[in-house]
Amino acid sequence: MKKVLLSLLVVSSFFKAQTSINVFSQIVFYDGYAANVSQPVPSNTIRLANSRYTRKLTDAELNSFQNKIQMNVTIGALCDNYDRIGGVHIALVPKGQASYTMSDAQVKRFEVGRYITPFMNKNVSPTQVPYSYDVDNLYPVFSNVALRTAYDIWVELDVFGVPYAANTQVAGCAGRNDVFAGTLTFVTFNDPTINNNFNTVMPLLDSSPLNNYNNTDVSGQTVRLVNFNLTQTAANPKFFIVTSPHGAGTNGEEYVRRQNFISLDNTQVLTFMPGGKSCEPYRMYNTQANGIYGSTPKTTAWWTAWNNWCPGDSVPIRSFSVASLSAGNHLLKYEVPDAEFFNQDGQIVLSMYMQSLSQNLSVKDVATTDVSIYPNPTTDYVTVKGQKKVKLMSVLSTDGRKLSETAESWADLTAYPTGTYMLDIILEGGIRFTHKVIKK
Repeated sequence: MKKVLLSLLVVSSFFKAQTSINVFSQIVFYDGYAANVSQPVPSNTIRLANSRYTRKLTDAELNSFQNKIQMNVTIGALCDNYDRIGGVHIALVPKGQASYTMSDAQVKRFEVGRYITPFMNKNVSPTQVPYSYDVDNLYPVFSNVALRTAYDIWVELDVFGVPYAANTQVAGCAGRNDVFAGTLTFVTFNDPTINNNFNTVMPLLDSSPLNNYNNTDVSGQTVRLVNFNLTQTAANPKFFIVTSPHGAGTNGEEYVRRQNFISLDNTQVLTFMPGGKSCEPYRMYNTQANGIYGSTPKTTAWWTAWNNWCPGDSVPIRSFSVASLSAGNHLLKYEVPDAEFFNQDGQIVLSMYMQSLSQNLSVKDVATTDVSIYPNPTTDYVTVKGQKKVKLMSVLSTDGRKLSETAESWADLTAYPTGTYMLDIILEGGIRFTHKVIKK
């Protein structure tokens, strides 16, 4: 009996030690395509856009965080009955700046959670969908004295909604432009088993779209290069990636599962294919009839054959780590070789940030470049096209032998046998990367 009482006391003490920090409560989002509405906002909250709100965390709130952090988001149905993308972002704002805009170049932000809303009818229960994220890695950010001396830490909540279909399809939504309501709360407590071994953060990309930037439906053209500079050696760096494909038309990117590849300094570090799970657990939140769920449950095999995400679910936060990165320039390459953006529609929304033991914030040196390497596979020529011109390009065998070299933006593989080759590409400005091509 004493052991039972002791256990109850421990559990009770555990729950009493929790602290909740409410950032937003039922804040209303409006038509993302319309001009900003003028409806009042809660105290200390700024409407950056109809689709995004921000609030600065106070020193008291930041000081109350402990090493275990759960982030809870709830999205409520209003007058949008379609699946939409939304997320949570941390914004580092120069110290003492009372407000900012989405285009403020001095603000450094990174995405810490993304979600897809379900097809909801505000007249049918349940009218809210919950999302939960373990974000223990934010504790070293919130408790970083040097970072807080230079920046205020703001939290942004967004969801891009459109009311046009609901205006005619949902009772009570005629003429309305409110689309969703959002709540965000952090729950934090101390967990002695957690080792938060990052002391800073380096934003790289925040909701940066990859799309048909060359106005084509040809695959093999979706490559994003992220060049960044470290002012000192980064010990045990860990990279966080949030990505999801979109495009709701026929053969749109959200309906086709594709391999994603990430390389760091020309070494492949992560390969994944989004989706691959059953969406049946989220059926209960999809209260508006729609073609994705239909009227009857579908098999796991049916769902996993095509889906990249589920309406009503969180988008996974992926990550990879390396032992260390030396001071100087480094290159991340993000690639979806088979992406087509059928009918020149859709996008892949990409966010990346890095945390490490020793890296100072150095975001001013981050530069992104989009390039196309096509056709791939090829029977003869491969063309490299992008925002920066080719300075030098070499064709290499898989064992690293240089077969040819050119200063043109295309390489001739006509004389080579079928197989796999590597292009060693140097762009104007000094960005250098390798890319695999296949000769048919």
